[in-house]
Amino acid sequence: MIYRVKMVPSVEKAVVKWKKSNPILHKKFKKILLELIEHPRFGIGHPEPLTGGNDIRWSRRLSASDRIIYDIYEDVVTVLVIQVCGHYDDK
Repeated sequence: MIYRVKMVPSVEKAVVKWKKSNPILHKKFKKILLELIEHPRFGIGHPEPLTGGNDIRWSRRLSASDRIIYDIYEDVVTVLVIQVCGHYDDK
């Protein structure tokens, strides 16, 4: 099954910023994006379902402090990337 990947506007802004400011993180994000198209629950970045996410909300590591948070919608075969920066900023 091939999933369609969508990103919320704040994610798109962060990715554009990374292209210049952090090319290594940008490259890893693009690699994970390609994996999300084919298998959003397996691959690099240690994918894991988030507690309370009802098996819809998942997380993968981009760096020690940054995560990619995304929702998987099987009914419309779509992965929605909702957050990428500073997953642990609140701690």
